[in-house]
This record gives sequence, structure tokens and C-alpha cells, in this order.
Amino acid sequence: MRGRLAELLEALNNPSLPGIDLELTRMEQLLAVLDHPERKLPPVIHVAGTNGKGSTIAYLRAIYEVAGYHVHAYTSPHLLRFNERMVIAGHEISDAILVPYLEHIVRVTKKIPVTFFEATTAAALLAFAGHPADILLLETGLGGRLDATNVVAKPLATVITPIAMDHMEYLGDSLKKIAAEKAGILKPFVPCISAEQSPEVTEVIAKRAGELRAPMVAWRAEWVEEGITLFINNQSYALPYPGLAGAHQYGNAALAAATVLSLQSSLKTSMEQIWLGVASASWPARLQVLSQGPLVACWKGAVVLDGGHNESAATALAEWAKEQSKPIHLLVGMMQRKDAAAFFRPLASVISSLICVPIPGHPDSYSPDALAKKAKVAGCANVSMASSLTDALRMLEHGGDGVLLVTGSLFLAG
Repeated sequence: MRGRLAELLEALNNPSLPGIDLELTRMEQLLAVLDHPERKLPPVIHVAGTNGKGSTIAYLRAIYEVAGYHVHAYTSPHLLRFNERMVIAGHEISDAILVPYLEHIVRVTKKIPVTFFEATTAAALLAFAGHPADILLLETGLGGRLDATNVVAKPLATVITPIAMDHMEYLGDSLKKIAAEKAGILKPFVPCISAEQSPEVTEVIAKRAGELRAPMVAWRAEWVEEGITLFINNQSYALPYPGLAGAHQYGNAALAAATVLSLQSSLKTSMEQIWLGVASASWPARLQVLSQGPLVACWKGAVVLDGGHNESAATALAEWAKEQSKPIHLLVGMMQRKDAAAFFRPLASVISSLICVPIPGHPDSYSPDALAKKAKVAGCANVSMASSLTDALRMLEHGGDGVLLVTGSLFLAG
């Protein structure tokens, strides 16, 4: 079955269409042929933003599953297996369930050419519509307004995670333009819960919410010694330390808890369940400490994996690095479409060394030499290059004391 899944995914790679194409016309045509699975879904929480989408969904999923709800979830990209993108009632979708949906999509798309993300999103919607659940956590792929997931007419709520500069070639060259695309998931009269944003982003989201009469849920949070204090609906709530590492996870956890508390009339949860969900959430490649593998075997200190790939994520990583008691050494690979210099800038003053590597299987990643030049421009010192991950392992084989942080791309993390 695994071979068949790979064949189908390869068949859905349409070389005649761009890999990323923000448009809804083809998606709407495809869903019409499929008898509109987007109209047969469980209640949807639609999540857009630049950073923290996957982590926020991880907290939401953990909370609702602790509360006994059956949860579907759709996230991207995957790390190791394509199946990771689709969770069916709490379980990663199996090949046995996924393959027939993809076979159907392959047949249909012979007459309706669509992008890979559109095709696989349609398959996910078919799977979610075909299996009962209490809630669907739906993550946008890139933007919002024209994202392939933005086909649900009336979600239960929309959630906007922190917005920063990323994917400028598709979403716009300013925070306001990017925010306008992300705010495109807002729907008339549907509540929106937004993370703390910059004033210009807040203005864009509030304006769109006003146009649609979409209620903006007011909340705020404070980080205290015991964890988080969340203020919403004229009440305060105590939350624990988030289950995911890094100071930036306080905001993601608080956003998820604020969402859950604002939806109590539809999905009842207790504070104990919210507390346990926040504390127990897990999400791979988000400051994840590795316990086994070649890197762990050859590096004497801790090995930490993070898929951060833009300036905002690097700023969060730098804050985490400042809290560590040992030197931080970076192993970085990045895609060429990313602003590598902007990524390295916040990290330059907090790291001891850097190895630049290519990303296996991705010829459109930076070469080690090009990435090293970007790092040096950003102020990084002790920069070296490895021609491959195997070469990097040899360089690290006698690694000294400190923390090895592998970052720069979710593809590299995978």
C-alpha cells in the first residue's frame, strides 16, 4: 500500500501548473464535481497566520481530546510521512483510508487540472466528510483569502496566529498586505480570535472583521512564574507552562485556550481539561529535543530540532537560546525562497558556531556556500560549510559541549 500511496502522490504533481498558485476557482470546480465535501464537515476552526499555526492546532487538539471530543485535523507540510497531514478522529490517517480518496481525486483531476495542494486538500475534505467527528481543526497552507482551505462558508470560528513577513512573493511585500490575505479567512458573523499582533496588523484584521460583522474576541495573557494568566470575558484563568518549549509557546497556548473558552456554548470543556491539554500538547520539530539518531550519537551535548524558517521564528529561537546555560551551535539548511540573512540576524549574537548544509532531495535549497555568505552578512561568526548531512556528521563527530540546534526548514527537520 505504501508504494501505491507514493504513486498517487506523484501522479498529483502537475508540472503544467505552478507548485503554489493562490486561486479558488479550480478548487471550487473540483469540489463541485466531488459533491461538495466542504459542506458535510464537522464544525470547523479555521487557522491562518505566519508562525505558530501548527503549535496552536496542537494545543487545540490536545485540549479537545482531553475533553473527550473526536478531533479531525489538517496541517502541512509533513515531516516524514504524507499521512501526518490528516488526523481522522484523533488518529493519523492510514494508507487504507487515504489511498481510495486519492485514487478518486486522480481520476477526477484528469479533467480538472489542479495543484498538488488543491488535490490533496480535496482528498482531505473527502476523508473528513466521510468520517464522524466533533470538530475539524483546519490549517491554511499559505495565505488565507485564496488558500485552498478557504472553502468552508461558515466555520465555528477563525483563528489568526502571529503575522510576520514571509512568502512575500505570494502574499505581498508589507505586513498590511500579508495581514489582508490572512484575514481573508474571516466570515460574516463568525467569531475571530487573533493572537497579539503589531498595530498595523491589528488594524487590518479589525477592519475586515468590522466589514463582515465578525465578532473579535477580546483577550490578553500574562506570563507569570507559575505559567500563564489568561484574561477573557471579564474573568481570569490560570494555565500551566505550555507542553512545547520556548517562550513563544506561551502565546500559542494562550491563543488556543482563549479560543476554547470563547466556544464554550458549542464545545463545552472544563478548566481542568484546558489545563491538562495545554500541559500535554506535543508537536514535532518545535524545539524538540532528540533522544536518538546519528546526530545524537555523534554530538556530546543536547540536540534540538526546530522547523523555524523566517525572521520572526529566528527571533523566538534567539530568545530561547539566551535562556540556555551552554553554547548554542547551529546546523542550518534553508530553501532559496527564504530570506536567509533576515533569519540569521537575530541569531548572530547568541550562537557560537554555524554549519551550513544543503537540504537532501531539494535542489532549490541554498547551497552551503551561498547560505554561509548570507550568514556572514548577518553577522554570524565561526561559519563553516558541509557538502551533505553525512559530511556535517563527520564534522560534528567530535563535537564539544553545548546545544546543537538544527533549524532553518521543516524539510530539513523532516
